[in-house]
Amino acid sequence: MGKRIKVLIIDDEVQIRKFLKISFESENYLVEEASSGAEGIKLAPMIQPTLVVLDLGLPDIDGMEVLKNIRSWSSIPVIILSVRNDEQSIINALDNGADDYLTKPFSVGELFARIRAIFRKKIDITGTSVFESGPLKVDFTSRVTTIDGKEIKLTSTEYDLLCTFIKYSGRVLTHSQLLKEVWGKQSTEHSQYLRVYVGHLRQKIEKDPSNPKFITTEPGIGYRFNLYSK
Repeated sequence: MGKRIKVLIIDDEVQIRKFLKISFESENYLVEEASSGAEGIKLAPMIQPTLVVLDLGLPDIDGMEVLKNIRSWSSIPVIILSVRNDEQSIINALDNGADDYLTKPFSVGELFARIRAIFRKKIDITGTSVFESGPLKVDFTSRVTTIDGKEIKLTSTEYDLLCTFIKYSGRVLTHSQLLKEVWGKQSTEHSQYLRVYVGHLRQKIEKDPSNPKFITTEPGIGYRFNLYSK
C-alpha cells in the first residue's frame, strides 16, 4: 500500500485491541489505541491517523458521537466494528459518515479486504476522462457508456446513478445517501425510485442481472459498487 498506514483503534475491550494490534502490525501498519470515546476524540487530531477503527459501544461516549466528532473536522476513513447488528444502527453509522461497518465477531480477512477497498485510488470523476473496470467503460467527457466495446444507452438518471456508484466504488452506500446524491435532499423517502433505477442499470451493465457483479445489494442497507479484480 506504499506509505505505512497509521490506524487508530478506539475500543474499550482490551482483548479486541490486542488482537487488532497484532493483526495490523503483522501487515506493517502503525497502531495507536484509545480505550474510550473521550480518549479517541482527543487522540485523533493529535496523531492524524490514516484510518480509524471504531467501536460503537464505548463506556463513556457512544461511538456514533465519536464518529460525528471526527467527521466534523476530517474525512479520514472510519470503519465501525460493533456487536450492534440491527439495520438501523448500520444505516445510522453509514449516513453519519462511516466508510464501512463490520459486526462482531468478524473475520480479519474480511476486515483487511474492506480496508483495501477503501484505500484503492479514489475515483475523481472531475479529474479523469475515462473509467474502466472489467467489461465496463465510461467516457465522462462524451457521457458514453460501453460494455465489451458496445455502447449502451442510459437515461440521464441512470447515468448519474452509475457515476455516483463509480465515485464511491467499494463503499456501502445507503438508500438515503444515493437518493441525496442523485435526486437531491428532498427525495430521501422515495426509495422506490432507487430500486427501479438500480434494476434498470443492472439490466444494462450486468452480464447476469440476477447475479450482479458490479452493483451488489447490502440487504436492508443499500448497495455497493464493486471493481473487477485484476
